[in-house]
Amino acid sequence: MTTTSRAHSFNAAAAAYAANRPSYPPALFDAVEELAGRPLSGARVADIGAGTGIATALLHERGARIVAVEPGDGMTEQFRRTLPGVPIVRGDGNNLPLADASADFITYAQAWHWTDPARSAPEAMRVLRPGGALALWWNVADRGVEWVADQTTRIQRFFGDFDIVLGAHGTAERTRETGGLDFADRRVPWTREVSIDTHLANLASHSVFLVAGEQSTREFLDRERPALMEIFPEGVIREAYVVDLCVTTR
Repeated sequence: MTTTSRAHSFNAAAAAYAANRPSYPPALFDAVEELAGRPLSGARVADIGAGTGIATALLHERGARIVAVEPGDGMTEQFRRTLPGVPIVRGDGNNLPLADASADFITYAQAWHWTDPARSAPEAMRVLRPGGALALWWNVADRGVEWVADQTTRIQRFFGDFDIVLGAHGTAERTRETGGLDFADRRVPWTREVSIDTHLANLASHSVFLVAGEQSTREFLDRERPALMEIFPEGVIREAYVVDLCVTTR
């Protein structure tokens, strides 16, 4: 399974992605502004790999003048239903459909790892205005929490490939190794409380499950539900995340 195939696997699950994926805490956007040295309010922001618009909506709420860029049909369709007033154009990070020096911020939420940094890094610098900021972030399950670490181990054992299960997000260290850019980084912890059904649907919306197919996904989720019910007998899970943020300026 190629990286491109995994990236486009989300299009068939766009509605489930929009309904069940976690959002981002306000502290993330405070950190973006701090590391960039400028506010999001009033800024021209290009949100790349916008997906269903989870991050785009929050950037819009912060007062950004935003345009989204998304390569996938299913994700674009869901985005337009969710955010009909926000412009979205088709394209990807390796070849941005945007003018030179036209953005104050370029943001990638859960998306930079689907690009080729040798191409996407110079594209970002081309589109950014002088002093503009490139911000990359990932919601990463906090494996410092025991039940999260145990679940990660079960996923790894089921799918048999540690890199596939855990390697989608960028991490600050990995990001520094690609693209020739000098990033500052910040880690922003946060939690959300959801039902077990929502948590399992969130898991099923990740590419490792989508490419594995419905039967394998159902087999894993059927095993996982009773394991979670032992830990959370009331059926409410406190998901723990750390948002891994990297920012560089032009």
